[in-house]
Parts: sequence; structure tokens; C-alpha cells
Amino acid sequence: MATHHHNYLQSRVGIIGAGISGIAAAKQLSHYNPVVFEATDSIGGVWKHCSYSSTKLQTPRCDFEFSDFPWPQRDNSSFPSYIEVLDYLHQYATHFDVLKFVKFNSRVLEIHYLGAGDHHSTHSHNTNPLVLQKPAEKQQYGKLLTGHPVWEVAVHNNQSNTTEWYAFEFVVVCIGKYGDVPRIPTHPKNKGPEIFNGKVLHTIDYSKLNRKRAHELLKGKKVAVIGYKKSSIDLAMECAEANKGPEGQPCTMVIRTLHWTVPSYWIWGLPFFLFYSTRSSQFLHQKPNQNLLMALLCLLSSPMRKAISKFIESYLVWKLPLEKYGLKPDHPFVEDYASCQMAILPDNFFHEADKGMINFKKTSKWWFWNRGIEFEDNTRLEADVVVLATGFDGKKKLQALLPDPFKSLLLDSSGIMPLYSRGTIHPLIPNMAFVGYVESVSNLQTAELRCRWLARLADEQFKLPTAMKMLEQVTQEIEVMKATTRFYKRHCISTFSINHSDEICREMGWSPWRKNNWFSEAFSPYSSQDYSQRNVHNGIS
Repeated sequence: MATHHHNYLQSRVGIIGAGISGIAAAKQLSHYNPVVFEATDSIGGVWKHCSYSSTKLQTPRCDFEFSDFPWPQRDNSSFPSYIEVLDYLHQYATHFDVLKFVKFNSRVLEIHYLGAGDHHSTHSHNTNPLVLQKPAEKQQYGKLLTGHPVWEVAVHNNQSNTTEWYAFEFVVVCIGKYGDVPRIPTHPKNKGPEIFNGKVLHTIDYSKLNRKRAHELLKGKKVAVIGYKKSSIDLAMECAEANKGPEGQPCTMVIRTLHWTVPSYWIWGLPFFLFYSTRSSQFLHQKPNQNLLMALLCLLSSPMRKAISKFIESYLVWKLPLEKYGLKPDHPFVEDYASCQMAILPDNFFHEADKGMINFKKTSKWWFWNRGIEFEDNTRLEADVVVLATGFDGKKKLQALLPDPFKSLLLDSSGIMPLYSRGTIHPLIPNMAFVGYVESVSNLQTAELRCRWLARLADEQFKLPTAMKMLEQVTQEIEVMKATTRFYKRHCISTFSINHSDEICREMGWSPWRKNNWFSEAFSPYSSQDYSQRNVHNGIS
């Protein structure tokens, strides 16, 4: 690559992406006047670009709010639609005057490393990061803000069709795991979409259609939806809606891996949070850094963990016709919960299935034929439209952005990003943070707390451990996830999220105990309100 001599637009902090994480980061780092690059013309990320007309939040609104900006009607028990979520995010950004930092229609094309300290460096290939030259155990992760540019960023403006170069001391990557890079199944020759006479699209294409065009695409058509997670379930429902009436055709969900679905946040009359989202319930689950006593207690509580999972499964099998349709997963409920894969069902989902408007086909392999899809048991399904609800490849999206040698360090041997401090700093990538890559039951709360931690780290209110110590901590976390669920690659912390937040609080010098009395501390759920400034107990702020 040619070396560049740029007229830099210099700023101390750059943020890539203006979804929920990017807006939270901009608000917490606002005293540095960050520059936020957003490739599209609006904030909101996946809520804006990967939502269908029926997309709703999966958690009650009071579990998905910023600590200093409660929802307008937070006691409303309905799940907010994606429009309400976007509206809430806009109100937040406007209230805290964050939009002034955002450059819209600005897509980051590439990032180059300028080396540690030589800010006139052209990016020749010998600027290997410091990290790779010293042994990691002695390597102290440096300051986030060093006083000289560390990264240069090429940004393309879609409207003026020009590219500008920026230099930053510190970059926060908030482009998320979802959206942008669809995961498309691959097929052998003559078994792929090229031989199919109908239409094939990914959910990302579907979500770009307006309501009328989406309706026309599905109405009176035989539709196959590949997948069985939240987006595919919503899509099957939209399909059933569009096919009401005499001309209507059923939709078929093609399912490779079954997951548990939940009708609501109540189980046998008990609120769902009791089982996994309180301190006492998380006490039963394995955590990183457990001492010997805790590890022993965890071992002894294994029957209790299994019993809770079985208790929830018994309710779901009783409440939903899972056995009738062959939709009962083989793995325990806790594995889906621990990997953030539990989907809330739309109200009439099984009602539509009972009417024959939603069918299910379980298969481990499928491919195209000219009039639809063929399965490994040699049965065929005729289809006019095939929608791939097969997810996204967020890691590819990141690797496309980062320069060598960081690109190859991004993932560990098991394919996970080893992010320290609870999912924010990569020990081998200097002066860069990643927000929105660790999942929990409320991704907004997770992102906000990490951005507050990040702002304090940037302000040098505390120091990070050595790179080696950070890598050890991350390895422990990954081991815990592997022990809890076969879907560990999703990097979900829902069974030890309170413990995660405790560690963050300790590093920031806050008390990890956020409630007023021991009873609430043990048995009531934690929400972002518990982490608000006014709720900082024991005179610790």
C-alpha cells in the first residue's frame, strides 16, 4: 500500500458507529469532544436498519434504559416497538446534546496504526505495535490518551463522495455484531440459489423493505424461512399476517438448531427474574475468579441449577405445544439463557401454527432445487420466496476494519474476542476499545456501564493490570462460558452479569452493593437505575 502524507483532522477520541453503544460512548466521553462516524443518515444501529414492522424489544422497558434517563412511561408493561426504542434513543441523544458529535453518512474505510509515539509516521509496514515486541506479562497496557495520535482513520463521506483522514489518540469501536455482514449458507455447485427460480433474500434485505413492499413480497407466496431465532419467528408471523384470507399460503420454518422460546416473563406464576437475574440466583452459577469456597458451593448447587432449568422447561412444555410440533430442544433451557438466545414469542404464534399457516421442518442439511428447497431425507418443499434468517458475521466486519497484525490477534483460538474488563479492552490492541460485543439480558445496560468505566479509565482514575493478567482474566471467563453452554461463542454473560458489574464498580472505586438493604440485594433484580450516580451508596461515587 502506498504511504500517505495526510492533512489530518485531529481529535483525541474517535467513535465508530452511532447505535446504542456509540451514543452511550459519546455521552460518557463528551468532555473530550469525540468525533462519531456513522455510515448511515441516522442513529440507532440495528434498531434502525435491521428491524421489521413487528420488531419489538425482548425485555420490559424498565430493563432497557439509561441510568440517567428513564423511559417516559416506564411502568407500561407492553414491550416497546422498534420505533419507540429509536424514539427513546433520539430523546436521550438530544437531551444530552450528543448529536453534535455525530458525522452522518461517514463510513470508515480503513484504520492504520501510527506506532507508539511517532506521530508523523507514514504507515509503513514496520510499525509493529509495542505489544508484540515485549513479553505480555511485563507489558503494561498504556494510557488510553497518550497526547499523540496512535490511529489514523480514513472516512468516506457518502454525500460528497470524498475521503478524509483523521488522527486519534484513542478509538472506540461500536459497530456491533449484527447488521452489515450477513451470514449466508454455502452450498455445493448446482445446489445453491442460482438454480432456484424464486427469490432469495437475507433478513437484512427484508428489513430494508417498507411495510407495503414487505407485505407484497409475502402475500400469496409460499415462503420458507431458514432459522429459528427471534428474527425468523417474527418473520414467520409477518408471513402469516400477510397470508390471511382465501389466497393465503402457509410459511415453513426450516430449523437446524432448536432453541427454547418463552411466551412471557412469568413461569408458573413467578416472575422470570427470580431464576437468573438476582444476586441469590446468580450465586448458583459458576463465575470467573471464584475462590475455593465459592467453587465448592457452585459444585454443590449443581442439582439446584438443573432443577431450576427443568422447572422452567416443564412450564414451557405445558404452556406451548412444543412436543406436538417437535420443537422441544434437546439441550437444557439454561444453555439458551446463558448464550442470550431465548426468544420471546409473539402472542398468536402457535395460534397461526394450529391454523396451518406456520409449518416447521427440522433438518440438519438442506439445499436448493429449481422450485424450492430439498432436505437430507429426500423430501422437498416448494417455495416462491426463501428468506435466510441466518444471522450476521460481526467478527468478519471487525476484521475487515482492523490493520495487520491486529486483525490476526482479534480472535483467540476458540474464535472469541478476548476482551478484558468485562468486554471492552483487547489486551493486545493498544488505545482502542470495543463496546457492544458482550451480550447480556439488557445490552443497553451492559454498554452504558462499560462506557462509564471507559471514561474513567481515559481520565486516568485507575490503571489496568498487565496484558498477561488481563488475558488470564478473559481466559477464565471463556472457560466459564464453555462450561455453561455449547453456544459459548456468542460471548454472553447473562448468568454472571451481576458479578461482572461488581468487578467494574470495584475498578471504578464504587461500592458493588447497589441496593438499600440486604433483602433487595439478594432477591430483587438489578437494573440500570441501580447504577445511576444518585444511587452510589456508602459515599462512594
